Amino acid sequence: MLSQRIILGIGLAILILIGAASIGLDLKSRADTAAVDHALEVLKRISDIRPLLRRAESAARGFALTGNPDFVKEYNESSDAILPAFDDLIKTIEGNPGQTQLLEEAKAQVARQIVTGGELIRLKNAGDQTRIAALLANDEDRKATETIGENLAKTVAEERRRLTLRRTQSEANGGFLLAVDLACVLLILILATVLTRATGRSRRELQDSLTATKATNEALEAAVAERTGHLVTAHEELRHSTEVMQSTFHSMAEAVLVIDTKGRVLLSNPAAEKMLRYRPGMTVELLRQLSTVFRADGVTPLPTREMPAARALRGEEFDATEIVVRPKSGNAPVHLVISGRPLRDASRAISGAALLYHDITATREIERKLQQSQKLDAIGKLTGGVAHDFNNMLTVITGTTERLVGALEDQPALRKTAELIDVAAERCIELIQHLLAFARRQPLQPRNIDVNGTVLDIAKLLRPTLGEHIEIDSILEPEVAAAHIDPSQLANSLLNMAINARDAMPEGGKLLLETRNVVLDEAYAQANPDVLPGPYVMLAVSDSGTGMSKEIQDKVFEPFFTTKEVGKGTGLGMSMVYGFVKQSGGHIRIYSEEGHGTTIKLYLPPARSQAPAAVVAAAPLVGGAETILVVEDDDLVRNFVTTQLQTLGYQTLDTSDGPSALQAVKNGLPFDLLFTDVILPNGMSGRQLADEVVKHRPGIRVLYTSGYTDNAIVHQGRLDPGVLLLSKPYRKSQLAKMIRQALD
Repeated sequence: MLSQRIILGIGLAILILIGAASIGLDLKSRADTAAVDHALEVLKRISDIRPLLRRAESAARGFALTGNPDFVKEYNESSDAILPAFDDLIKTIEGNPGQTQLLEEAKAQVARQIVTGGELIRLKNAGDQTRIAALLANDEDRKATETIGENLAKTVAEERRRLTLRRTQSEANGGFLLAVDLACVLLILILATVLTRATGRSRRELQDSLTATKATNEALEAAVAERTGHLVTAHEELRHSTEVMQSTFHSMAEAVLVIDTKGRVLLSNPAAEKMLRYRPGMTVELLRQLSTVFRADGVTPLPTREMPAARALRGEEFDATEIVVRPKSGNAPVHLVISGRPLRDASRAISGAALLYHDITATREIERKLQQSQKLDAIGKLTGGVAHDFNNMLTVITGTTERLVGALEDQPALRKTAELIDVAAERCIELIQHLLAFARRQPLQPRNIDVNGTVLDIAKLLRPTLGEHIEIDSILEPEVAAAHIDPSQLANSLLNMAINARDAMPEGGKLLLETRNVVLDEAYAQANPDVLPGPYVMLAVSDSGTGMSKEIQDKVFEPFFTTKEVGKGTGLGMSMVYGFVKQSGGHIRIYSEEGHGTTIKLYLPPARSQAPAAVVAAAPLVGGAETILVVEDDDLVRNFVTTQLQTLGYQTLDTSDGPSALQAVKNGLPFDLLFTDVILPNGMSGRQLADEVVKHRPGIRVLYTSGYTDNAIVHQGRLDPGVLLLSKPYRKSQLAKMIRQALD
């Protein structure tokens, strides 16, 4: 076995040496072949030059003797090609100095001959036969021709000599290569014989080894299959977990930002774009420049060092940090509760931060309403107690003055004084009744009344009271339900609201009285803690006056609050209306815009003795897949309506004012329906926006919404007849119905 390996090694070494020699000879043979090709190329170029020389010389002489212009053309073609041909030939043999010198001398002679030929043609054209004859008889031209021929002949002879030598060497190398090849074949046969014998012995060993390997492979394949199954299961579980995490992350109501140490946003979810107005590519610094940030009180600016991102990047961990963000665009402020954690790398160095934002604006608004309601309740309790004590004292005063008036009949001066005291006491009694109404402690006499009939009766009394400069109109729903209410207090409330409306329209205007059956649902009750969900009779009083600011709306129900001049109002009218409605189990709502008027809606409890109306199964909500552009300046309302539309299957786009919505339309934003508030900020109303949108998108569908009653808007000129309007507040079913009506 060992000797066979030695023989095999020696044979392989010999083969390698022979192969190396063969390769060297092969390379030499290839070099010889290239030299042969070079020599043939030189000979070919010389053979191409010789006819050109003869043609040029004969053409020049022919023209000199005959004057035939064809000879001139032939001369020009030949002479133009001669010198470039010489240049190519010299370049081809530039490795041989002797041949190069011969060809350079020949080229110089050719150049002189070309000059001579050109001179013959010129003299012939000039008719100078004497000089032509002299040039033709000149021996120098003949000697130049001989020199050119000799140099070319020498070059040809040298190339042929080299060609013969290289062919001889190539043939010798070919013979040697043939011998080498034969030796290799013989050695290969010997080695093959040795290998065949060695292979026979090794085959049995290999077969045994293969059998063992096969058993090992089968065991390994079983283990790999089992492990692969485990990996596939683990990968599927990981994929599912990743999808769940991604879905959860993108569907979170809380905004999430993950930033690096430079404040660059590495990761965000859709809620961040909606809540924080974040756009891809923005940093925390750019995001901060969009708004002014305050502490939880909404008044004290938050220093840059105490910003949530700065705290987290310093390594602080915090939860439930409340801030108030006031957008510089003029949108409503947003209350946010923020949690933050620093992110650390493997070395525990801070590499970024994770921030979670929770919008509690709606919660704070509900708390504000609840506090307002509690404040009014507290004032009511205090007022009721004071009014009760005053009533006790007024009982004594009025009784005493009544006796004084009767006892002083014979003393006119004193009797007149007593009567003045009695009149003042009566006025105090009226004032106390207003206070008791606000405190919800007045003795009511509720009964089932026809609200429409009551409104029509009051409207007749209002015309002389309000004056001719106020136009009074009433839109009463024919099937409005009866209300369980005190009719006299309802009449007083209508009178108070009508007088306030008149004072808000010093230059004249329109007053609208409206009734309607409504249902306040659970969602509305959650947003207004003092409301019980259920059916109500809505009575609305709308005016086209100066309107009220948000600050005034928050105080309008407080007793003794008034915006009128001293002596022109007690400030108890609206507080009395508020107390009466609340004591009756109803609800009151004010919707007002400065410069656009006011609507006050009374939600009165329905008649108690009426048979309950048959419950009609609610029709299923019909949604769609269209895209709706929502334009609403109130952030709470805008977020509410976009969420409701999305639950109905619609795609939503939203802006806070008319100019930004119009710019989106000009940029080609695709949508199917414009759903816009009537009263919008920044100088463009909902109607103006719709008119501009229709210019860019003829035929686009438009649906309006407003806190005013729809009839009030129609009759005050804010909308043309025939347009669609959804009045606030509205239920989800009403929204779904109006959206489909607008789209279909």
